[in-house]
Amino acid sequence: MAKKFGGKFSPDGTTQDGIREAVVDQRKVNAAGAKANLLFVPGVLLAFLSLNEGATGLLMGLGGAALMSLAAWLTRDGMRAAAAYDLRKVARKPSIPRKMIGSVLTGLGVTLASLMNDPSMLAAILYGIAAGGLHTMAFGIDPLRDKRMEGIDTFQQDRVAKVVDEAEANLASMTDHIASIGDRHLETRTAQFQATARKMIRTVEEDPRDLTGARKFLGVYLMGARDAAAKFADLYKRQRDETARADFESLLSDLEQNFAARTEKLLLDDRSDMDIEIKVLRDRLQREGL
Repeated sequence: MAKKFGGKFSPDGTTQDGIREAVVDQRKVNAAGAKANLLFVPGVLLAFLSLNEGATGLLMGLGGAALMSLAAWLTRDGMRAAAAYDLRKVARKPSIPRKMIGSVLTGLGVTLASLMNDPSMLAAILYGIAAGGLHTMAFGIDPLRDKRMEGIDTFQQDRVAKVVDEAEANLASMTDHIASIGDRHLETRTAQFQATARKMIRTVEEDPRDLTGARKFLGVYLMGARDAAAKFADLYKRQRDETARADFESLLSDLEQNFAARTEKLLLDDRSDMDIEIKVLRDRLQREGL
């Protein structure tokens, strides 16, 4: 489907400055997983090549193809999870080591593929080990420990990581719903709101003490924005209701203003805390004659 592109010199005057902050990190995450898409090709080829190999060869070929396809899927998701982990200052390690599981499944798939044409078990195992090792060398392993900031309470950082994970999941779901409409302007408008939301997320990551003041925004409000995007997308795909579109864009504007105001308040509170600490330190130094 053709899409209308916006830009600095487009008739609607939409600029890219407002969305650059929102899309640059997401592009890095998507690009990380995109290069794993080629891993789906060997599984598809193996499935077709096994069609004329008899019953045993067919079963082995299809089994190998299934394992290799599952490995490709896990590897792609694992790379995206690792890229998102690298971009955050506070993050929990992935709950499932997808890339490492993908290496094992790739080795098993190649083992079955080898047995389809060569009955030597030793040769098949060696091929499998080599394939698994090459997969690990090419795509690496998953993060194995949580990312934390020094000087910040561990319990507080865990709370922040959980809230951030849920917030990013809601933003990603919101993006998917709006993208399904195929309207460039709506995607841009949604990305502008998400840029503001992610600024709050980064603020909380840098100082977990801000979580109390931001939790409702990153939890309840983003969940509501996600649900609103889902309902709007379903309605707008069935009938191009311009009133519903205007209401949704108005909702985004209200959310963006509220998120921006709250983030600004968090930053001002942080500055006030720093000024107080500086004043206390200066008073102590003066009392001690330094």
